[in-house]
Amino acid sequence: MKHVYFSLGWLFFSIGALGVFLPVLPTTPFMILALWSFSKSSEKFHHWLYHHRLFGPSLKLWDKYRVIPSLVKIVALTFIIISMTCLVIFSTLESWLKVMTGVFMLSAAVYILGKPSRPPE
Repeated sequence: MKHVYFSLGWLFFSIGALGVFLPVLPTTPFMILALWSFSKSSEKFHHWLYHHRLFGPSLKLWDKYRVIPSLVKIVALTFIIISMTCLVIFSTLESWLKVMTGVFMLSAAVYILGKPSRPPE
């Protein structure tokens, strides 16, 4: 089973790394998933990612304090609003699917806004 978690770790890491270059793809959630996957499969790669020069600081803030920085919140909420607006205006989906998607996106927004933006003093 460890090889499955290890493979997932690299998959999530790869997707998250793409997010550094593609503004529509979030980086941090995939790095959190990669860190979790590596924690189940490889102490070496868990340690590497946790102490990574670029990704480590955000992962440590999340791990210790469940912090989502303000800039990340703004970007996430902006894309939630843009996505929902495009869905409502341009999609031919049934109305109930649009409503369900809206509920899901609203839940994500509430979750994001409910997390602190800075670690405690």
